[in-house]
Amino acid sequence: MADGETDTMISFLKNLNKQGASSVLGLTLDGNRLEAVVLRRSNGTLQLQQSLTTALALSPLTGDPELVGREIRNHLDQAGIRERRCAVCIPASWVLTLHTKLPDLPDEDIGSFLQIEAERGFTSGHENLFIAESRSRFPGGEQHAMMLAIPRNHLATLEKALKAAQLKPLTFSLGVAALGGAGMDSSQGVLTLALGSNSVDLLVMAGGGIVALRSLDGAMETDGAQKRIDADLVAREIRITLGQLPATLGDGVRQVRVFGRGELARDFVEDISPRLASMGLKVELMERACAAEFDKPLPPEIALSPGLALTANRLRGIVPGPEFLPPKVHPWQQLLTTKFSSKKLAWAGAGAGAVAVCVGGAFLIQQWQISRLQSKWRSMESEVTELQTAEAQSRRFRPWFDGSFRGLRIIKRITEAFPEDGYVSAKNLEIRDLSVVTCSGVARDNQSYLKLLDQLRASKEVTELKTDQVRGQAPLQFTFNLQWEGGKPSGN
Repeated sequence: MADGETDTMISFLKNLNKQGASSVLGLTLDGNRLEAVVLRRSNGTLQLQQSLTTALALSPLTGDPELVGREIRNHLDQAGIRERRCAVCIPASWVLTLHTKLPDLPDEDIGSFLQIEAERGFTSGHENLFIAESRSRFPGGEQHAMMLAIPRNHLATLEKALKAAQLKPLTFSLGVAALGGAGMDSSQGVLTLALGSNSVDLLVMAGGGIVALRSLDGAMETDGAQKRIDADLVAREIRITLGQLPATLGDGVRQVRVFGRGELARDFVEDISPRLASMGLKVELMERACAAEFDKPLPPEIALSPGLALTANRLRGIVPGPEFLPPKVHPWQQLLTTKFSSKKLAWAGAGAGAVAVCVGGAFLIQQWQISRLQSKWRSMESEVTELQTAEAQSRRFRPWFDGSFRGLRIIKRITEAFPEDGYVSAKNLEIRDLSVVTCSGVARDNQSYLKLLDQLRASKEVTELKTDQVRGQAPLQFTFNLQWEGGKPSGN
């Protein structure tokens, strides 16, 4: 088995159990602000099932994950949200970025090049950072890559909180990337501004990928209960960001999309539009987070949610940006990748095939034996059923019968008392209740009859022997009765 075949097998096993979800919970983490939307895909359109906007008492990043998860679960329960599968928008402030131009290398070598660049550009390595990438390709053949890194402990903390909230994450992605990719032509350069509760996220996409990402924490100003965005600061940061990009990238950006709600967003667009117009940039205030088709109009407070955009893209099979959800490595995957070489894997496959053949043969033999026994049973089934019925009847009526054969023993004993020479004979013998016996017969003379009575009296089972009637002399007709005391019957 070649290395390519091994990789194909591992990839197949990884995707074997993946199933598309028809409904997903979208979560947006903006500081201590939580947005939640539940979307369902039905007949090619999306339906907004439930939504929630609330403030968290605990920070998702610095609070205890168990307590944060419990608080999120409580808010979801109060809103009646039961969906477990979720798509989570990661704050842009968590992300470290590194931009590089890709040299003319074969595709299989670009991964090694980016790994070296990441080790040189980031202060920490892969063991502490989860690094994703976004590549851009331009008509002239020039390629660029943006590497985006998030501390692994941030992701681990978020996963623990979601687990405590009884949620199963399907994806971790950038909310501003989900907004920036909404309906965008990959050939155009677009700058996206996402107005959050405490910061402004800046994203530049060109050539089908991310070329710049920043979080402007100082742009949001608070004056009592009022908030405003420093348009001069944002315009200056946009000029610096585009100026730091190669000319082929910065010069291609001509559109600025602003995603924000209410008067704050409208005032900001009004303030910054003249400043950006001098830079050749056109500003547009967006009304929806994504271009997906919904079954009915969205509420204004949800229409611009990054979580809505990410979830809608997930349900439509669109990948809006880099994936930050750490892959779950199963033990069998680790075994395949670390313990077995291709040769060993081939031998293991051959062994597994041999075992499968043996097991299959054993099952075939067992099935043949079962079929043969079933055939024998069908040939004797009627006889067995008849015997079982007779046995059941016997068990049912056995208590009502005397197993000592009392009546036969009475007849035997009386018969033995009659002389063998035939001088005395019986005509009638009646047994009542297996205890009272009446016998009538004929004797040659009185002496023969008396001898019969003596024989009966000699039997220990016979009591109360009485002669009821004697007529004639020779021959003599007699009738006697006796009480049989040879034990009580075992029946009724």
